[in-house]
Amino acid sequence: VKKLFEKEVPEIQEGIVKIVAIAREPGSRTKIAVYSTNPNIDPVGTCIGVRGSRISTILEELNIARADKKEGREKIDVVLWDPDPAKFVYNALAPAECSKVIVDEENKTLEVIVPDDQLSLAIGKKGENVRLASKLVGWRIDILSETQYLRRQEPEFLKLLKITGLSDETAGYLYEAEIKDLKSLIETPVERIAELTKLSMEEVEKIIEKAKKEIGA
Repeated sequence: VKKLFEKEVPEIQEGIVKIVAIAREPGSRTKIAVYSTNPNIDPVGTCIGVRGSRISTILEELNIARADKKEGREKIDVVLWDPDPAKFVYNALAPAECSKVIVDEENKTLEVIVPDDQLSLAIGKKGENVRLASKLVGWRIDILSETQYLRRQEPEFLKLLKITGLSDETAGYLYEAEIKDLKSLIETPVERIAELTKLSMEEVEKIIEKAKKEIGA
């Protein structure tokens, strides 16, 4: 992919536009991060070309956009590189929009909060978008919706998440049913929890045992 961009984009050959990182899942999607040494040149627009002419040529040369292969065409996202990982991840997760980024330098983790209606887009089909973005940035990326993030600000609910090991999505079903802490979890019938979480009775019983052990019930 890098060689194709170098071939089709003269500004890359001339060293004006630089390719910093590439993350690719062949036949599906590629993300490429670029920047310009000339502030007057837009590196992303330069790589895409007028009306997408350059990127179309690159896709054709990858033999992805054949007329007889209408499904499963590889997509290429060209994004602007930034030395600040918090800013870079905003671009890397495109086309999804981000609300906030929390940086954990020690563990090289970025917690990205997105609007509720952007969660699926940010994660991508089978996690592809966030997986490629993580490879591109070189940091682990954890994505939360704004609703999930707000719930995590409640100490008791956060404790429920950690002790039970439930995902934010599954625990969210409990939260909506006013089961927001370990005590209310234990007091709720196993059948009701199984119904809400779509977990098996056996799985629910194990979760409740963890909760009881934690609070000494």
